[in-house]
Amino acid sequence: MIGLDTVKQVAHLSRLELTADEELRFTEQLGAILAHVEALQSVSTQGVAPTHHPLPLPNVLRPDAARDSLTREDVLAGAPAAEQGMFRVPRILAE
Repeated sequence: MIGLDTVKQVAHLSRLELTADEELRFTEQLGAILAHVEALQSVSTQGVAPTHHPLPLPNVLRPDAARDSLTREDVLAGAPAAEQGMFRVPRILAE
């Protein structure tokens, strides 16, 4: 089980300010969580393959294929200002 001192220490390390009521409530809740984890540890997992997800998920990414991109002229056509084949932006540093 987890004690009140442990909850206070974790709250301090986490830079959390807890009221006395919250400290008591979290002591009970964390104790219940640890009891559940302890119950899960007693279950035999022999012959169970490890999984990263409980359901089989297909890869939703499209295949990586090379394709033509926009030309410089097409890109600069949508720019508010262009000069010598580049975007023109306001100066931000004084010379």
